[in-house]
Amino acid sequence: RLFAHWEAVASTHRVSLPRDMAGPIAQMARHSQAREPVPYVSLSQHGKCEEAAYEERRYPAGKWACVTMGEPMYEQSISMSFMKLMRYICKENSVGCHLGMTVPVLNEIHLTKDGTKLEREVLTAYYLPGAFQQNPPVPMDPEIHITERAPLRVITRVFYGMTTEETILREISVFWELLGSTDTVLRGTYIVASYENPSIPQRRNEIWFICRA
Repeated sequence: RLFAHWEAVASTHRVSLPRDMAGPIAQMARHSQAREPVPYVSLSQHGKCEEAAYEERRYPAGKWACVTMGEPMYEQSISMSFMKLMRYICKENSVGCHLGMTVPVLNEIHLTKDGTKLEREVLTAYYLPGAFQQNPPVPMDPEIHITERAPLRVITRVFYGMTTEETILREISVFWELLGSTDTVLRGTYIVASYENPSIPQRRNEIWFICRA
């Protein structure tokens, strides 16, 4: 039943779910309550009427497992990448055990020069839990790369629901209107941070604007 549910979710992303995902899906379901947050420091919050419109944060350097995909649709790319990462997290690694889930999963996107579309290539990144930061397990999948990502300062804003190219472009546009004219953040590269699995309709996401060094 669980596999059938995920199969239905995958079909909404125009992705077919391989049978060998049944094991990782069951493992993820068993460990769904134990999710380690990616560490960060909140630098400032900006909002009206006690509701934070956006927040500035600093993330330390750390090791991430990364996959890059360039499918025709954004949802296809992140779905294919996360299936690879699920296999790595669940068993297909050099220690042969469940590593544990961290949140958020990051999806780094690039806009086309005219800013009207997303480039096809999306990098999906999973933060290695604290227990594995010093000595990350080696992935069996050669398309997964363990990368030491530099410290990152971002301005973040929460949004809920599906993450499609359309919704992401809309959120970027809304955020720019909120921030106004500024040259302190990058214009062509953004991060979509996902906190919940794709089967949750009103899942929590954030759009991250990356601060210039």
